[in-house]
Amino acid sequence: MQGLAGGIIIALMNTLGAALIVVWPDPSDRALDGALGFAAGVMLSASFTSLILPGIEAASEPGYPALSVGGFELVGVVPVLVGFAVGVLLLDRADQWVPHIHVVITGRGGAGADESGSETDGADAQSGGGARIETDTATGRERLDSDDARTASVLLFIVAITLHNMPEGLAVGVSFGSGNLGDALALMLAIGVQNIPEGLAVSVAAANAGFGSLFYAMLAGVRAGLVEIPLAVFGVVAVGVATPILPYAMGFAAGGMLFVISDEIVPETHARGHERIATLGTMLGVAVMLYLDIVLAG
Repeated sequence: MQGLAGGIIIALMNTLGAALIVVWPDPSDRALDGALGFAAGVMLSASFTSLILPGIEAASEPGYPALSVGGFELVGVVPVLVGFAVGVLLLDRADQWVPHIHVVITGRGGAGADESGSETDGADAQSGGGARIETDTATGRERLDSDDARTASVLLFIVAITLHNMPEGLAVGVSFGSGNLGDALALMLAIGVQNIPEGLAVSVAAANAGFGSLFYAMLAGVRAGLVEIPLAVFGVVAVGVATPILPYAMGFAAGGMLFVISDEIVPETHARGHERIATLGTMLGVAVMLYLDIVLAG
């Protein structure tokens, strides 16, 4: 029940962020980069204080039922590192998959596509179905027109955010499943706080792509966070049924979160010339999470 409540709370905070578009329909790139930098700082600190370090402590306790491989007991930092590596590899594979979603979105690609992802066969262009195609005058290649390209890009962004919310929901569930309520509450608040700018970013991207009304754009942001609820419950159940996997699960969640920070959030916040405000936001996020961890764990 605690895991379910935690999953609902972080999803509601994502909803709050998504709903901000109704009252703040056109935030500046600078403001969004600063907010996302703050989210990255919170996640960065939480990955260590609420996942990696507690995971190492759990695997170092005398009563920990360690797995044994070739006579070598996996205790201490080893289970966390194993889980960490699996989390990073899974998110890396997910990122490799996400770009190919354009095949589903635009109906183009596949065996007949050229290196740029556009087909050289112009049949679809004359058929009136699927995406609209233009010829690039510089290269002579066909490509999606600007509207379709923008729509595909935003849809990819929403799919990516949904995938990257998965380790966050799992992390909350695993943390509650560990039995350390202070760490679990700190992590829940941290992920919930960083969900606010993330939800707003999805809604703004959807609105800018012309996905309909502000209300519909808000729903796009809300839907991206709903995946966190079932995964939070799954995390609690998994570590409750199989206690030895707790350190592995904590390392897995931390690896996924850190991958998202480095691979997605930081490059995104540094891509439009607002590196300084994004960096200051990250430092503030780290400080806030450290404070929450000390206050709630104490």
